[in-house]
Amino acid sequence: MALIEEPRRINPLLRVAIAVSDRVTGRRMLPARLLAWYPRAAIGAGVLESLVAHHEPSERLLKLVRITASITANCAFCVDMNGFEYDRVGITDAELRALPAGTEDAVATFSAAERLAIDYARRISRSPLVFPEELTTALRAAFTERELVILATTAAQVNYWARVIQALGIPPAGFTEACPLPLE
Repeated sequence: MALIEEPRRINPLLRVAIAVSDRVTGRRMLPARLLAWYPRAAIGAGVLESLVAHHEPSERLLKLVRITASITANCAFCVDMNGFEYDRVGITDAELRALPAGTEDAVATFSAAERLAIDYARRISRSPLVFPEELTTALRAAFTERELVILATTAAQVNYWARVIQALGIPPAGFTEACPLPLE
């Protein structure tokens, strides 16, 4: 159960945005409804969400970053939502199970760039933030400046949502009934 109840009256423009959010996700999005208590936060979060990267560097890589950040931030709602349709972007069950275990190096199907991005997302999503020189050198060699910004902001966005969702006590929304990841 969430920490607070949904507002009884929601600004008409936010109601439209919430309806769009529900329609896009196919779920009733409680985070959007609770943010309606403070419309500026709702608008800011909506803008952030609308500008998220979806295809660059690749859908698969972005999904791996989102799932890894969700797991590392220990956000059940985020794991539920970001793990949804993982197989649609070519992530296998074995690859998915390796993420919470931190055993991606043992999975031959991950590319070197994917392993780097997973490590980067994990480091972005825990405290303290530590980026060894060896990692930053490898990241610069594997990704363009633009791609690094996309990877960093994608993981950071998941962390933003993880903190808001956890702070408000929002439970998973039921995206991943068939996902082999635990929602704990």
